[in-house]
Amino acid sequence: MTVTTKKEFNYVPWVVGLSIAINAIVVALLFIPKFEPQTGFDVTILPLLNAVLNSFTFVFLLAALYMILKKNITWHKRFIYAAFTTTALFLVSYLTYHSMASSTSYGGDGIMQTIYYFILITHIVLAAVIVPLALLTFARGITMKVEKHRKIARWTMPLWLYVSLTGVLVYLMISPYY
Repeated sequence: MTVTTKKEFNYVPWVVGLSIAINAIVVALLFIPKFEPQTGFDVTILPLLNAVLNSFTFVFLLAALYMILKKNITWHKRFIYAAFTTTALFLVSYLTYHSMASSTSYGGDGIMQTIYYFILITHIVLAAVIVPLALLTFARGITMKVEKHRKIARWTMPLWLYVSLTGVLVYLMISPYY
């Protein structure tokens, strides 16, 4: 009699590969020439769209946190799926904008400039960190590795909330200079 065991899906290579690819593409946008579309599409609307998508991500994450604290796993999952959806749409919009437009410089000075750059730098660093954290947390959740999921989610959730909120703050602070 032979016993067959179900082989578990190894999600780690996907998490590593996607994390490297996403962060590499974002960094590459700093160095590649900007694409100028001939369609007449006004790309300056995209930063506002990015802020709206970040706002939705923030709200979905708060709702997911509330639902898991209430032990409502079904709605927790739904809000996490929603957060991943708005984050993915944000990424597409962000990459589109930064492939077509030059970076906008902050025009303020004094303490507001210091605050802006503190928020911006922490946002950028943590945005790079949150990619593998969110993917790993998500993978552990959908594969029902509950204890491992909980351990990493304690770090992922506050960092992802911070990144999504500071994305909106960065937009609000720099929007007068577009």
